[in-house]
Amino acid sequence: MFHFRLETLLRLRIAERDQRRADLAKALRAAELLRTQQASLGGEQAEMAERARKLKSPGAGNVDALLRTHRYEIVLAARLRQLVAQIAEVAAEAERRRLALVEADRQVRMLEKLRERQAVTYRQSEERREAKQFDEAAIQGFVRQQEATP
Repeated sequence: MFHFRLETLLRLRIAERDQRRADLAKALRAAELLRTQQASLGGEQAEMAERARKLKSPGAGNVDALLRTHRYEIVLAARLRQLVAQIAEVAAEAERRRLALVEADRQVRMLEKLRERQAVTYRQSEERREAKQFDEAAIQGFVRQQEATP
């Protein structure tokens, strides 16, 4: 029976690959959440711009509301800049995690290929050993048959 001596290492590499895959999935979910927040803030900015436009129209005359709207637009712009920076950071982290996953997957495939090559070599040696045993048995049977016939 074939036994791959590096089976434990292979299992560890598979577990590491699975962890890297989970890490990448977390980073991608975080990036998606940040993009959703960015879209939401963009919509809020558009609403505030429209509100400010209406407040600036002739006859609106509510200076306090216009100032509050302008301040809130500034806050939204700052939050949007912060989100853009976070998105860039998360994208860089996701890329780093993707590369780590690629490397972990490469190591798993390398060990799997090694296991397969060793299994093939083992099967071939077993087939040769069995063929040799059959040949020896056939020769012994032939010798016995020759000795038994007068």
